Amino acid sequence: MKAIAAKTVVSLRAKPSLRICLDDELLYGMTADILEEVSDADGAETEWVHIRTEYRHEAYCRKEDLLIGRDRAVRWDSGPLCTVTQAYADVLSEPEVQGICRESLTRGGRLIRIGEAFGREGWTEVELADGRKGYTKESFLGPCYRHPFTTDEEEFRRKLTETAKGYLGTQYRWGGKSPLGIDCSGLTSMCYMLCGVFIYRNARLMEGFPIREIGKEEMKPGDLLYFPGHIAMYLGNDRYIHSTGKNGSDGVVINSLNPAHEDFRPDLRGMLEHAGSLFPPGG
Repeated sequence: MKAIAAKTVVSLRAKPSLRICLDDELLYGMTADILEEVSDADGAETEWVHIRTEYRHEAYCRKEDLLIGRDRAVRWDSGPLCTVTQAYADVLSEPEVQGICRESLTRGGRLIRIGEAFGREGWTEVELADGRKGYTKESFLGPCYRHPFTTDEEEFRRKLTETAKGYLGTQYRWGGKSPLGIDCSGLTSMCYMLCGVFIYRNARLMEGFPIREIGKEEMKPGDLLYFPGHIAMYLGNDRYIHSTGKNGSDGVVINSLNPAHEDFRPDLRGMLEHAGSLFPPGG
């Protein structure tokens, strides 16, 4: 059974309990497969479902946070989907800033674009997952890529790093993946997703996903740096961007591997285990 995330941010847990810390998030309009409904010890149905995301991460969430139905989800996935590229975007009842807010989405959330709002330059009409219509600024939206948005490696790398920098200053949130709060692997996986590539959600290289290990001397902008339990994106010139809970940083910042730089992180330089890249050798 297919389902669509029906809240701004849908919390996912490693176990079906609100007492378990956040494991991941679905953003509005993202889809997932429901693997099973969760029952209690007596066999009674609970509020939880076990899901698999489109990037193959399995977790649990509450049914009330989803719109469930294969036909609805298939129609949604096959529609002219667009992605919110602004940090936040409101869907309003009218194509004007005084409109009533019908839904708020973060970067990475998805909508169906209907078309330009008649006579209102800069506004576009959109459809929400439950069928409601509304309006948002055209400049807040971009394509929903299902495949790499370009075959030009240099352009792809540029877009990855540009997208990552758009999260600068976002607070660190364990399991988060939005401008409301994001963790290290949430940052890197969202940047790749927004460019049309699904990588492994957590902070390690994983067979079956498109990032392959490379030599540290081969690193180029957009490649990934793997530390024990932590991941970052290389920007070039020894610098990298990451989401860190370290006091004084508390979120998405830029640091350096070079002791000569002001933003050098000595604790991480010596812990760098691997580098990973989407691109073939010699690219």
